[in-house]
Amino acid sequence: MINAVKTYSVFEVADWFLNKEAMQPKKLQKLVYYVQAWGNALLDTTIINNTNFEAWASGPISPEMRDKYFEYGSNDIELNDNLIIIENKKVSNLLNSVWVTYGDKDYIELEALSKSEYPWKQARGMLKEGERSSNVILNEDMKEFYTSIYMEG
Repeated sequence: MINAVKTYSVFEVADWFLNKEAMQPKKLQKLVYYVQAWGNALLDTTIINNTNFEAWASGPISPEMRDKYFEYGSNDIELNDNLIIIENKKVSNLLNSVWVTYGDKDYIELEALSKSEYPWKQARGMLKEGERSSNVILNEDMKEFYTSIYMEG
């Protein structure tokens, strides 16, 4: 494929954001989710190759990220000074766009936003608020919803 987009691990994407600022795991989760969501919509591919986002009560969560950063609780994960190079220009532009769009929001705002959107709601189905879930948020639902937002804008 000539226009193939390189994919990345959830931790490479997380480290890219942690090069920008120290942040709580919940904020990092949502930023990385939005990379996956908007990648599905704008690049027609899943950027992150080693996780699925699940529709937890607190919004979209990657179980692998949760496990890695669990010890931080509500404390900030420190700034990562390891240079993270995303050599694919389309993915680099996507990461920058997600950062510009969502990076100034705290995890509470990002949680509320992601929980108000169709992909999370669809994956939750008829679950009650606060009820545990490991239902996967489908890439197809992300693509459909975020493409529709993009087309409206």
